[in-house]
Amino acid sequence: MNGVRGLLGVAVCTGLAGCAAETGYADLEAYLDAARTQATVQLEPAPTLRPVPTLSYGASALRSPFQLPVGASVADRQGAAVPGMNDPARVREPLEGFDIEQLQMVGTLSGTAGSFVLLRGGGVVYRLRIGDYLGRDQGRIVAIGDSRVDVVEVVPDGAGAWLERSRTLALKTHS
Repeated sequence: MNGVRGLLGVAVCTGLAGCAAETGYADLEAYLDAARTQATVQLEPAPTLRPVPTLSYGASALRSPFQLPVGASVADRQGAAVPGMNDPARVREPLEGFDIEQLQMVGTLSGTAGSFVLLRGGGVVYRLRIGDYLGRDQGRIVAIGDSRVDVVEVVPDGAGAWLERSRTLALKTHS
């Protein structure tokens, strides 16, 4: 064990002696001396920060738009059912499988049988009249014009009731 300690002591002394020797750091020392003697760089002072005016929210005392008005309950809002809504006896029409944004109005037809609108959905052109359903939100055609068709959809209002929303499909030219 003494031999190992002696050998370790010789290795440590040799290593320390190598660190003390001058091994070519003259260029580094010259660079550091030049950097120390140069004039110090003056930095401009940091800009002063002007205070930002504080704003207070003025509508904090008002009712949240996501809450029911005082005195109204969800049961009161669900009282009136929208006609034709979720009627299990009504046969679903082919265009009720499409979103209304996927449908294009491509023309109209008028004759003794009445006015019809031509709508393209899924690469097929369908002939519909006032009262026909289309779209996934139970849209119902309420008016047909030469260049547009008016649709009323039934959508949930987020509070358990239903609202009617008007939509218009414009004639798609060059189709």
